[in-house]
Amino acid sequence: MTPELAYFLKINVAIALFYAFYRLFFHKDTFFHWRRMALLCFFAISMLYPLLNIQGWIKAHEPMVAMADLYATILLPEQVVTPTQETVINWQEVIMQFAKIIYWSGMLLLTARFFVQLGSIIRLHFQCSKSNIQGVRVHLLKKETGPFSFFHWIFIHPQSHTESEISEIITHEETHARQYHSVDVLFSEIMCIFCWFNPFIWLMKREVRGNLEYMADHRVLETGHDSKSYQYHLLGLAHHKAAANLSNSFNVLPLKNRIKMMNKRRTKEIGRTKYLMFLPLAAILMIVSNIEMVARTTEKFAKEMMGQITEEVAMQAETTNIPELSTREMQEITLPQGTKEKEVTETQIKSVPDSVVFQVVEEMPDFPGGMKALMDYLSKNVKYPAEAHAIGAQGRVIVSFTVKKDGSIADTKVERSVNPYLDKEAMRVIAAMPKWQPGKQRGEAVNVRFTVPVAFRLSDPPTPKAEEIKQSDLDEVVVVGYGPQEDSTPGAVGVKGENTDQAFTVVETMPKFPEGQAGLMRYLARSIKYPVIAQKNKEQGRVIIQMIIGTDGSLSNVKVLRSVSPSLDAEAIRVVGNMPKWEPGMQKGQAVPVKYTLPITFRLQ
Repeated sequence: MTPELAYFLKINVAIALFYAFYRLFFHKDTFFHWRRMALLCFFAISMLYPLLNIQGWIKAHEPMVAMADLYATILLPEQVVTPTQETVINWQEVIMQFAKIIYWSGMLLLTARFFVQLGSIIRLHFQCSKSNIQGVRVHLLKKETGPFSFFHWIFIHPQSHTESEISEIITHEETHARQYHSVDVLFSEIMCIFCWFNPFIWLMKREVRGNLEYMADHRVLETGHDSKSYQYHLLGLAHHKAAANLSNSFNVLPLKNRIKMMNKRRTKEIGRTKYLMFLPLAAILMIVSNIEMVARTTEKFAKEMMGQITEEVAMQAETTNIPELSTREMQEITLPQGTKEKEVTETQIKSVPDSVVFQVVEEMPDFPGGMKALMDYLSKNVKYPAEAHAIGAQGRVIVSFTVKKDGSIADTKVERSVNPYLDKEAMRVIAAMPKWQPGKQRGEAVNVRFTVPVAFRLSDPPTPKAEEIKQSDLDEVVVVGYGPQEDSTPGAVGVKGENTDQAFTVVETMPKFPEGQAGLMRYLARSIKYPVIAQKNKEQGRVIIQMIIGTDGSLSNVKVLRSVSPSLDAEAIRVVGNMPKWEPGMQKGQAVPVKYTLPITFRLQ
């Protein structure tokens, strides 16, 4: 269900509940002004309560996001593509499309009717002659039509009424004009246009207009007009046709209800207190509306932080000591709502089974000594295999592993292979890591999955020395290796500054696909086609695509990190390459290029 549809349904559910509440408690009392305010509040709360998000009071996600920014590699959700064996009609989608057509058609017709009626009133305003009757400026109708008002415009056909009747009509319509009853009428009409299929909105509209007539009738009697003669006058106007439904017509409501309300004994003043009862109902609606969002807080933030978020370490055959890294060498990360500690009441849960592996948790695992120590460990322990040197093999090996509850490393796996020797070396170093501080979810140690890219790179000297580069320019530390000379000299530390064309792996504001995560999933599901040749050859598997989101949101450097077959690779590249522009990533207030990784799984049924 899309957020727009959920919002729309919540509005209509609230209208139904408020109407039932109104009929139960307020329908028969004589507090007409209070009833008017209650009806307007019902409309306003129905539209606003789905937008109120009480998650802002719950900040449990903040420390989790901060840790995830530093350590977790969160790939875009995997898109599974399966070939269709035969054409199957998706009846659910057909019904939804048909319902959309009906809804928009009804809304279009009601909108057209609204503007036609509004135009007819404006036309009468310019066509009718103006006059002052009993000190009130009125528009004189040329045809015998029931009297009505629209804001401060009062329309009447004087020839159809006696002098006493005109006095009653002027008092009645002037009440509508002075109290701006047309605002209520227009608001209820607009709500009916958007929620026309909901019968309760039409019932609510009838209550709004009826209450306005009760207010005007009550004012006529308060000014001293005779109740009996006024009621007979209303009976005489029952056959008159209203000029426009948008106006406050003198004879808009069934006369029986109006006459009963005029003769009704006034409700006791203590009865006003019951109007406060709708406040708990509004609070309950807001809480129920937010239950689902609060429950999905962790999942939502994990999905928003798409893309690779790891440091890349390039290795050489003979590595050297890494200089001490200052905090300026790490990217600044600003959380959306500050960096406060967790402020959420946690529920009691059962112990997490050993088989469950998390991707993102509240307290991420930590390498002994932190990120700098992890980079030092990798640079000191990874050795460039001589066999790989001999054939000039280089590239990035992506290794995934699980940090267990006790901090040990398990389930080491090569996600992207470059060369058997390089793969083996990367696996060896990762598996030999010391125990980590385990990750925690709701105070309990849990298993957490990590992905680390290790780049083996051969390059020619010279490179800038570390001491020649200002610390303030440091953004990303890369250990650069030299070629496989017998007497190779020690390596140097190269730095990618903000003024280079290198893509970032983590920024303060990550790029966003148009319409967000749901829009990306819809685009992939709609665009990807299973190649016929791949179906014939029974080719299936997961293609991993890497791309760079540029400063203008365009995609470039689309390439396959992990291949399955030429046809599946080509299809994955085609779809990714045809994506619309993204909202670019932002770092320190500037748009920057950001590297993303997207896995697409092709699976035969």
